[in-house]
Amino acid sequence: MKLLAAIILLCAAATASANPFPGGNAQTGKVLFDKYKCNSCHAAMLGGDGSAIFTRANRKVHDAGELIEQIKICSGNVGAHLSAQDEQHLGAYLNRYYNIK
Repeated sequence: MKLLAAIILLCAAATASANPFPGGNAQTGKVLFDKYKCNSCHAAMLGGDGSAIFTRANRKVHDAGELIEQIKICSGNVGAHLSAQDEQHLGAYLNRYYNIK
């Protein structure tokens, strides 16, 4: 019985870690990303289309918590008032660059 409980807990943990933004929808995140013109700020900082900010060697984000914190900082910079759900959507969208597990 204890073994079965341990297996169930391990499966639940593996499922939870498989999606770092379980409440997020990447398509909705893209809409928000475009709505607040996030890449315009990134482009001003690094040039090009701005996407280099996600792949630069010294990037600030390495896990889901850091990405949510960076989303909060950036949303303040553009005057966006994001809900926790919006942050999950943006995290899900931006994870295409970060590949956070």
